[in-house]
Amino acid sequence: MSNNNLFSSVSIPAGAGNANGSPDPFDLSRLRISQDFVAAAGVKKVLNTVPVRKPSKEWFVQTHPDQNYRLQTCVIELKEDSETYLVDPSLWPELASESTFSPRALITTINRQGVLFLWPIRLPGADGRHDEWSRSAMEAATHAAGKWVRVQANMSLGAYELYEAAGQWAAPEWPDLPFQQLLKIAFKDRFIADYDHPILKRLRGEA
Repeated sequence: MSNNNLFSSVSIPAGAGNANGSPDPFDLSRLRISQDFVAAAGVKKVLNTVPVRKPSKEWFVQTHPDQNYRLQTCVIELKEDSETYLVDPSLWPELASESTFSPRALITTINRQGVLFLWPIRLPGADGRHDEWSRSAMEAATHAAGKWVRVQANMSLGAYELYEAAGQWAAPEWPDLPFQQLLKIAFKDRFIADYDHPILKRLRGEA
């Protein structure tokens, strides 16, 4: 018999014990972590990232029903970088004419996968005008307080369309954190407090 045949005839099934009959310490069924291990171990998830973004068109989302979990403020939005910066109120008067600067409502939102994010919706400007995209987005966010909805852009309509989930899904589990803490997490590296901030230098053509 060749060596190849000798080795190919030996087969050790997964989970088999040792030669002396004791359990194999490397048995995969023993080592594999169970789905409910985290819950059983009492491990608490730490929220260290809160994106600032619109909901994806395939997501079903809810907005926080508590009005204390939303804020009307001013931001700088860099669309090419897909980044939004919170701006200190002391800078608002000087930045009023900056095209990337605008008032926004930041609304605490969560999707069915448990991803928490702040949904930025443009607010009316100094002239009080509200475009259809912003108006329909705000209506969707209001409707989503306590209901699972999907928000999808209709380019022909020039506004967002709203679809309410037909299923009776469970309510989301909101993090036990105050809104101020969520805001700190969301903008921990994206807060503009003075005119020497690199983003403002970039917009002035100094960097």
